[in-house]
Amino acid sequence: MKTISSRQNPLVRAYRELARDPDAGGARLLLDGVHLVRDAQAAGLTFESVAVAASRLTSQTEEGDVAHALESAGAPVVTVSDAVFEAMSPVRSPSGIVAIARRSSSDVSAICNTTGGFTLVAVDVQDPGNLGALIRAAEAGGVTGVVVTGTSAHPFSWKALRGSMGSALRLPVASGPDVSAIVNCVRALGTRTVASVPRGGRVPDEIDWTGAVALILGGEGPGLPADVVSECDDRVTIPMASGVESLNVAVAGAILIYAARRQRT
Repeated sequence: MKTISSRQNPLVRAYRELARDPDAGGARLLLDGVHLVRDAQAAGLTFESVAVAASRLTSQTEEGDVAHALESAGAPVVTVSDAVFEAMSPVRSPSGIVAIARRSSSDVSAICNTTGGFTLVAVDVQDPGNLGALIRAAEAGGVTGVVVTGTSAHPFSWKALRGSMGSALRLPVASGPDVSAIVNCVRALGTRTVASVPRGGRVPDEIDWTGAVALILGGEGPGLPADVVSECDDRVTIPMASGVESLNVAVAGAILIYAARRQRT
């Protein structure tokens, strides 16, 4: 393996820049930690670069094993001093291995037009950890594709990727700027749209979740804009005990996704 010992190396700068400014189309991904790097390898992604901390190669470690396996498979792997690795990793407690991987971008219209699909539309989910957890719940619950819109966090930022625990590497995920256009897109082939609202909607088990359906979920705080709710075919509300105003968006999304899953399986 090639060794890098300077923080001024262009490769170190590439990692720092991608941590600061995620790729707009989600084609280049910054992956931190052995779990995400393994998931990217399993998903067949191409590695632009892999960096492993030198301390992880002095004994038998998962990071070392993965780095050697990727090098054997032809990936460009470098070893870096621990001090340099701290500059390359975006987290406070460096994991020992980071990578830049490439994925094929998903298309919003392809997700919207999946025959019989179960689409999740995330609107204004601003916390990247919540967005990642929502994508993770979506994959686990059988969602066929996720569209992220409005003022939502970037779904392929390193924080969102860590929150999704690899789900964003496998599930079709795309971003679109216009909420109304996306609602119209998912309805194009007769997909029913269900808006999640804090009150006044039907309970989850009263909704018909079969066939082609899109769950429209608002972000932290205000939830879905009123004009988006008015465009949807149905409304769903999670019943809660008195005194509880709302649920974390990832928790609410998981409850609704699994309510749908009970009917769809």
